[in-house]
Amino acid sequence: MSNKTYSLFFLVLLLASGCLKVGPDFAKPGADVNPDWLEAGSYKQISKKATDYRDWWRSFNDPVLDKLVQTAYRQNLSLRITGVRVLAARAQLGVATGSLYPQSQQGVGSVTKTRVSETTPFASPGSPVGIWESQLGLSASWEIDFWGKFRRAVESADAGLMAAMADYDNALVSLTADVATNYVSLRTLEKRLAIARQNVEVQKKSLQIATARWKGGTTSKRDVEQALTVLDSTEASIPTLEARWHQTQNVLSVLMGMPPRDLKEFLGTKSEIPVPPPVVAVGIPADLLRRRPDIQSAEWRAAAQCAQIGVAKANLYPAFSLSGTFGLQASDVPPFVLANMFDWRSRAGTIGPAFNWNILNYGQITNQVRFQDARFQELLITYQNTVLQAQQEVENALIGFLKAQQRAQKLVGATRAAQASVDLAVLQYREGITDFTTVLTAEQNLLTQQDSLASTMGDIANNLVGTYRALGGGWQIRDGKDFVPESVKEAMAKRTNWGRLLTPAALPPPGQPPKYQVRPPDW
Repeated sequence: MSNKTYSLFFLVLLLASGCLKVGPDFAKPGADVNPDWLEAGSYKQISKKATDYRDWWRSFNDPVLDKLVQTAYRQNLSLRITGVRVLAARAQLGVATGSLYPQSQQGVGSVTKTRVSETTPFASPGSPVGIWESQLGLSASWEIDFWGKFRRAVESADAGLMAAMADYDNALVSLTADVATNYVSLRTLEKRLAIARQNVEVQKKSLQIATARWKGGTTSKRDVEQALTVLDSTEASIPTLEARWHQTQNVLSVLMGMPPRDLKEFLGTKSEIPVPPPVVAVGIPADLLRRRPDIQSAEWRAAAQCAQIGVAKANLYPAFSLSGTFGLQASDVPPFVLANMFDWRSRAGTIGPAFNWNILNYGQITNQVRFQDARFQELLITYQNTVLQAQQEVENALIGFLKAQQRAQKLVGATRAAQASVDLAVLQYREGITDFTTVLTAEQNLLTQQDSLASTMGDIANNLVGTYRALGGGWQIRDGKDFVPESVKEAMAKRTNWGRLLTPAALPPPGQPPKYQVRPPDW
């Protein structure tokens, strides 16, 4: 084959590899999205104004909550795990990119001594029976990406990297919401503990009154026993609340990347349940498709799988490759010597095209394509289901937030009435107008109403946190920041040569993979 023929063949293969790709091109799947939220037009607390919810926890105007969230963002270990997975996905992209270039390339060299048998029919009298030979050269084999198999693999790795970045953002959404939820629970428990302790003091005074009246002979000891029963019951609830408070504090510690500890330095002395803003902006359901990281991740994973169909399908067709070797060879057979290897005349080489085609694969390749397609369809349905679940989560959190507010309004009135009832019952009991059962009933009712109000105020805040979580807010705080802290990158760089992949510039902008699959290798 002439040099011109080689050049023409090589050019045809390169041109073909630049435009032909088997397998389907990914298109964003459709999803069933409501035009509006069910409660959007019925409550004044809900606004359809769009926002990015970057620092949604600041709407509570609680500096302690903001400090906890920022600390968790810097130190949470689960978040660091997802950040390292982004780097792993970036390295996998480098593997796929490298497959575009000559897949096999080796430097070879050897020095060998060969002894020829003197008793074979081919032995020549007087010829040397011991020969030294040496060689030094290169060999390479390049499977041309004629059907787009390697470019589809790069396309899949690109989408996999986008999915890993979306998973990081989703972990950040969960982290901020978990910190806020546990902080609200902690403050709610503190309020309930304060209420229980206040009621203990009230009930102790009632016990003193009952005891005094019993000793004065104006009532029976039954009033004293009843007062003790209610007092002990209220005091018994305090250890349970304290245990839950310590457990919640431990959860917050771990969320902030610390061993369980006393969080006084974070919590301060002020103890109030966070108060939500009067109006909550929720946008429209369609905004979820661009904002919720788990929806973005589901879409990118479907895109990555779509490209895998093309990778599998390319194996149905012949693979074209170009192989070659070049090197220097010499021996010590007279009149030559091994040193002649470095003469230009000792050069040797081969080059030529080849193809292989697995014709009789007994349906293995075809069924592999079918498997990849079924996996793709599964991920398309997963995407659609993720969109539906996202809408359900927002609707559930919204209705919980709104109804908890209505419940709180009623409980405020009930608590005032219960307090007035206790004051009146105690006064009447002192004067002998009513029996002690009335006092006990009023005190128990007061504790119930106060505790229910505190719990409901916590429910309001937690349902709003759930709304922000469902809306996909919080991940935006990492804009302009790296996925892993410098300390982690330094440790990885000392252990392994990561080249430029540990720098932020090695990652594409979120949601924007590179336009072209053919690109330089990541050395």
